[in-house]
Amino acid sequence: MSRSEAMSATRERTFRARLDVLPETAAFVETFCSDYDVASVDALRLTLIVEELFTNTVVHGHRGDSEAAIHVSLSVEPDAVLLAYQDEAPPHDTLTHMRALQADADDTLRSRRVGGIGLLLVTHIGEGARYAYEGGRNCLWLRLLKLR
Repeated sequence: MSRSEAMSATRERTFRARLDVLPETAAFVETFCSDYDVASVDALRLTLIVEELFTNTVVHGHRGDSEAAIHVSLSVEPDAVLLAYQDEAPPHDTLTHMRALQADADDTLRSRRVGGIGLLLVTHIGEGARYAYEGGRNCLWLRLLKLR
């Protein structure tokens, strides 16, 4: 790790919106967490969030594999990891969708429609989420408090 990387504690990576790229997103998160001494429990939580957002972008946003870009930026603070996630899918306010799912959270699993559980996990794991559609991109910012 270079001196400037150590000072900034931020890494960015761009991926193609293809399901076969999903393992690369996990490797990116794992390497970042390892390099910045993020505890394994937090690394797993962060990986789950990134994989859920990435999968939803490909499957629902692009309706399948695409050459469109997905941008992931991770930053570490003493008590949290910050995630900035951007995709080039059609506008879709993930937070509004998550809030609608949360409103249905009291439903039993049998009466729930299929899907949406992963987004509920993202809501519960992260905090301070913010969404905007800027420059042709869906942008989601999320703060993951460290457990350890």
